[in-house]
Amino acid sequence: MAFRGHYEYSLDAKKRLNIPPKFRPALAGGVVVSANLEPCVDIWTPEAFDTFTSSFLANLNAVSLERAKLTRFFAGGSFDSELDGAGRVMLNSALLAHAGIEKEVVVVGVLDHLEVWDRARWLQGQAELSDQVIEIAGSLGHPS
Repeated sequence: MAFRGHYEYSLDAKKRLNIPPKFRPALAGGVVVSANLEPCVDIWTPEAFDTFTSSFLANLNAVSLERAKLTRFFAGGSFDSELDGAGRVMLNSALLAHAGIEKEVVVVGVLDHLEVWDRARWLQGQAELSDQVIEIAGSLGHPS
């Protein structure tokens, strides 16, 4: 399943996030909740998270400091979890602090996983992205 669209939610008092209903079946086998390089939280299927981390860690020297740091960031900043009976996932305090999330969030589908953003930060980023997207797309060129 490709994760697409964005959805506004509020965390409940126990810091649980409602997963959009259309994505719950894809996440029914468990989730990995992780820190993103940007200030947001990622929600992956375990298989997609393993594919993602393997895509860059496998190409790095096994004893390099860079690989150790990336492994520490992604493995140490990720947590296995499950959706509860109501389709919610718990976001722990370390991930919430990383993303600057308090209550109001936007859940964003980014094809192979979900991102969870603080709503105010998401809105600010979208305004900036609107100004940058044409330049970014143009700079990428077209593969021939």
